[in-house]
Amino acid sequence: MAIPTEQLSTMFDQLTTGDALPERDQIPRYLAPVPEWIENLGLRLAWLVVAVNLVGTVFGFWFYTFETGQLLETPTVMWPFVPDSPMATFFAAAAIAAWKLGQPREWLTALAFYGNLTFGAWTPLVLLVALPEYSDLLMWNVLFWTHLAMVVQALVLHRIGDFPPWAVGIALLWYGTGLIVDYFVPVIGDSPHHTVLPIPREYPVALGATAFDVAAAGAVVLTLLATYLAFMIRLQKVAID
Repeated sequence: MAIPTEQLSTMFDQLTTGDALPERDQIPRYLAPVPEWIENLGLRLAWLVVAVNLVGTVFGFWFYTFETGQLLETPTVMWPFVPDSPMATFFAAAAIAAWKLGQPREWLTALAFYGNLTFGAWTPLVLLVALPEYSDLLMWNVLFWTHLAMVVQALVLHRIGDFPPWAVGIALLWYGTGLIVDYFVPVIGDSPHHTVLPIPREYPVALGATAFDVAAAGAVVLTLLATYLAFMIRLQKVAID
């Protein structure tokens, strides 16, 4: 039997409204582009969001271990710098769980924001570059759309964090170090520790650039973007207070 439209509307309102949610600061749309009702829904379903992120983390570690084999080929001490997306979803799960338990951790929120924004956007960029050579279209779509969802998730985190400079500094230090060992100085081993690309690193893209060039440039630009957005959100919050 179909559920009446009015009942559906009431059920949706119960999920997306309520006094328990943190207020939405009146910050510019370019800093908070996700519609408020989606933000509210995500926060109302916080524990489900935590569970989904943990499932994504487990899948990501499986992917890096058995699908690409990259973890098995990487020195153990460098493992934290290889599975970037699974680490990002783990940070998101931890940050949201801490907030839900009434013990928010600004440094966790900053790490989650950086990771989900940068690698949520970086992976679709690389997948678009690799699309002509990608044979498994089902996996391509799974990776593409789930990573875009990570970007949306990142853009909701301003509701549970204030992005103080010290917390942004921790996130920038972590992901800045990741950039160095991923693309410039491997530290241990002969190859950079960036996520293995689905096409050869020398694959030509455009204007003489290779797939590796696009991956490196994308990672740097997105990290800078995350830094800019975090500080601008902080400035807006301080101004409102």
